Amino acid sequence: MTCEPLIPVIIGPTAGGKTSLSIRVAELLSQHTGRTAEIISADSVQIYRGLDIGSAKPTPEERRGFTHHLIDIIDPDQPYTVHQWLTDADRCIEDIRSRKGAPIVVGGTHLYIKALLDGLFQGPPPDPDLRAQLTARSLAELRTELERVDPVTAARVHPNDLRRTVRALEVFSQTGTPISTLQSQWDREHPRRTDLRIFALLWPSSLINRRINQRVRDMIENGLVEEVQSLLPRLGEQSRQALGYKQIAQALAGKISLEQAIEQIKIETRRFAKNQRTWLKRLACAPNFQGIQLTDSPGEEHAQLIVQQCLRE
Repeated sequence: MTCEPLIPVIIGPTAGGKTSLSIRVAELLSQHTGRTAEIISADSVQIYRGLDIGSAKPTPEERRGFTHHLIDIIDPDQPYTVHQWLTDADRCIEDIRSRKGAPIVVGGTHLYIKALLDGLFQGPPPDPDLRAQLTARSLAELRTELERVDPVTAARVHPNDLRRTVRALEVFSQTGTPISTLQSQWDREHPRRTDLRIFALLWPSSLINRRINQRVRDMIENGLVEEVQSLLPRLGEQSRQALGYKQIAQALAGKISLEQAIEQIKIETRRFAKNQRTWLKRLACAPNFQGIQLTDSPGEEHAQLIVQQCLRE
């Protein structure tokens, strides 16, 4: 008797080829199981309507008839938390399976993947007064303090991520314990999900950096500046910080030149890819984790490998 297939979870750095690989995996998984594959996005920018080019959102043509979930689900002026994503992702998985479908998770927001795998450490409730005091300080000052009190979290959180930086400092102030330590305690006490199999696309930094630079050039050619200009009146505090959108918005405001903005996008995206590699090391201790070493775009053999390892007899 055929068991429920494991859920493939395809992760890796930005510009690493996750989208095209996930589509091929969906095709093969559908063929092998007779189930309709559906893809769940684990991307914290693709959730926003209109943030298309800068988030490398899969186009209708790229989706090739496969249903994609958790893309274009909220407007750019709305906040969205990892708690909300986990709730939505769990709901999607349950719904797809109830219809005898085959869920696939794909994305580069590795905090989302960690939450899906291990559940989510809640921490103490937010303190509005403390949060106001923290947000009144400069991001540079907050980052310096975070690196001092919790270097582990500082290595995981992107330098431009004000929201998570503030939350980490808030938890430390309330508990006297770094949030990374509390999260590690949570991980030890809560068993990981066993119905997932993680496939991480692993690239040498020199090669992925080259791909990132090319992707940024392609985004500019495809209309990123015009996209940001049209979105400016509707960008909220969270979406405005997204890579590419923040830098182009600064250029449109005359704070930096367009050339400087483009160079900053490349630098910050390469830094984000380094941050993603840090998350991959954290996830690699999972028994259901498999790294896929790449020096070129993932191809047929990688899709076949993923599907074969997710089928259980």
